[in-house]
Amino acid sequence: MSLVGIVLVSHSAQVAASVAELARELAGGGAAAPVAPAGGTPDGGLGTSSELITTAAEAVDQGAGIAVLADLGSAVLTVKALLAEGDELPQGTRLVDAPFVEGAIAAAVTASAGGDLDAVEAAATEAYGYRKV
Repeated sequence: MSLVGIVLVSHSAQVAASVAELARELAGGGAAAPVAPAGGTPDGGLGTSSELITTAAEAVDQGAGIAVLADLGSAVLTVKALLAEGDELPQGTRLVDAPFVEGAIAAAVTASAGGDLDAVEAAATEAYGYRKV
C-alpha cells in the first residue's frame, strides 16, 4: 500500500529534521508514512532551497501524493514557485496551509493510517484549531 508522503520545509535544517523526527515518532506503530525534512540551504545556512525540497519530495513519493508543509515566508514562496513550474515536483504534490509542528504531526498520523491526500490535508489544516487552554 502506498502512503502519502510528507515534506517539511523550514529555514533551518535542524528545525525541519527535528519536526520530521517528532512526527515520525508520534505517528508510531504500523506502516509509517514517509516524512522528509527540507531545511536550510545546501551549504548548511539558514534559508530555503528548491533543490533540497525537490530531493525530499522525490524521496517520499510513493504515488499517493505529497503534502508539503512550510514554516514561513520564503519557504512558502519557494514551494509555490516549484509548484508553478509544473514539472519540478512529483505529480500530486500539494502545499498544505497548516501550523508547522502540529500540522506535521497530524499529517503523519493520518498518512500512516492510510489516509489519502485530502484526508492528510484536512487533518493538518484542522491543527489550526487545537486549543492549548
